[in-house]
Amino acid sequence: MSEALPLKQRTNRLPRSARRAQLLDVALEVFVEQGYHAASMDEIAERAGVSKPVLYQHFPGKLDLYLALLATSCDTVIAGVKDALASTTDNRERVQATIELWYDYVADQGAAFRLVFESDLTNDPSVREQVDRVIHESASAIAEVIHEDTGLPAPASHLLAVSLVGMGHVGARNWLSADSRLNREEAVELAAGLAWRGIGGFPTTTGDE
Repeated sequence: MSEALPLKQRTNRLPRSARRAQLLDVALEVFVEQGYHAASMDEIAERAGVSKPVLYQHFPGKLDLYLALLATSCDTVIAGVKDALASTTDNRERVQATIELWYDYVADQGAAFRLVFESDLTNDPSVREQVDRVIHESASAIAEVIHEDTGLPAPASHLLAVSLVGMGHVGARNWLSADSRLNREEAVELAAGLAWRGIGGFPTTTGDE
């Protein structure tokens, strides 16, 4: 039986924003370790080194805490996709950067990634809405670039963008869960190469790839 994570030391009074961030960090540990249904506010408060009233001052209930954490995790990956797209004007490098984003997110923020895409509460509409938001907003950002660079109609650009997002996050999830013999760099190169061979076949409005 694995040892429980050590309880956080009782801490001095923190500014509200810092306390909220600390509570979210602790809640992430608990929710990923135990799942939503098994996690308790009592344990989150204890691990954070605060009283339950303090926890409830920030989050009125467990679902409120979970949704706040989920929203933060979703914002992280959406911002990452936008940063990857803005990191270069070379389309091949954009594809590479975007695929790398998904694999980095899995490898470096595995806990947050599992919270978003492997939640045990996806039947709840408010949770499903947040998970769908990652796909929608990531695809919207990519579709805008595709539309501008290729002149394809918006619906076509959106379909291609959704397909690229699926290739990124589904491939990355499989790579993580299948205990692949490929290292991250090898997996990224394969996925990025496949994505570029597809999207790179559409001519740009300037005639450049």
